[in-house]
Amino acid sequence: MNTIKSLLPTFLFLSLVVVGCTTKQENNTADTATPSVLDTLKYPGDFFPEERAKVLVVGTFHFGYPGLDTHKTSEEDQVDVLKEPKKSELEDLIAHIKKFQPNKVAIEARPTWNTMEKFAAYKSGAHSDKRDERYTLGMRIAKDMALDTLYAIDAKSLFYDLKKKDSVLLNSLIDQIDWDAPDPYWDMAKEWLSYDDKIVSKMHLLDYFKYLNSRKNHLANYGLYLTGNMGKVENQAADNLSLWWYNRNLRIFSKLVGISEGPEDRILVIMGNGHASLLRHLFESTPQFEFVEFDSL
Repeated sequence: MNTIKSLLPTFLFLSLVVVGCTTKQENNTADTATPSVLDTLKYPGDFFPEERAKVLVVGTFHFGYPGLDTHKTSEEDQVDVLKEPKKSELEDLIAHIKKFQPNKVAIEARPTWNTMEKFAAYKSGAHSDKRDERYTLGMRIAKDMALDTLYAIDAKSLFYDLKKKDSVLLNSLIDQIDWDAPDPYWDMAKEWLSYDDKIVSKMHLLDYFKYLNSRKNHLANYGLYLTGNMGKVENQAADNLSLWWYNRNLRIFSKLVGISEGPEDRILVIMGNGHASLLRHLFESTPQFEFVEFDSL
């Protein structure tokens, strides 16, 4: 028994040495392992400039509730960003967006809206009673950042150009679409959008915008345009969507490309969230820009 006790420390020492050597050998093996062929490849991004103009797309609901979209918010679910508590929450939202330090601000407006005239008046103290996000977010942030230009980047789509030039041709491209066809996904979406309307008043505005501009929310919003008649009428639903909706957003994207002057640009885009979901896709895909996540600021 005494002999066993005397040998016990030696046994424990040798065990630790063996374990240590084994671990070291395993680590050395891992360090010298042959790299995967995938680790040796260059990816497409390696061929484009690392420094790119940054774009922050802020998707929003329309603060003035103009009722122009398919889904309309009931009066009882509408919030007033000029009254408390949303007025103070709006200040927090603006402070968050300004962390991006934009040197250009673009809003959802067309040339006929006379953006620069309105912006000049706003800087002189006018339009303080306007709830519209083009004033309360776009003009406010552009003024705070001492910017002298506010870019109007909304556009009509090719659909309306064709309608004006050859309405007979346009009608022949979409005349088989059943606009009243049942769409179970739109029925589900109405429940989601109704839920969305109700949580705005219950959440802090900044938290709601983080939710609204999440990847998950944008993908779901994008996906709503891909249901309905898609697949039911050969080509026509796809053609209508591309002529009416995709083309409009591609034209908006083209305008944004046009105002960029180089990799030092930090462009803030304020648009309805339906547009934001598609603009996310475009800016994440192009090698010219870096898409900035709203929640990363």
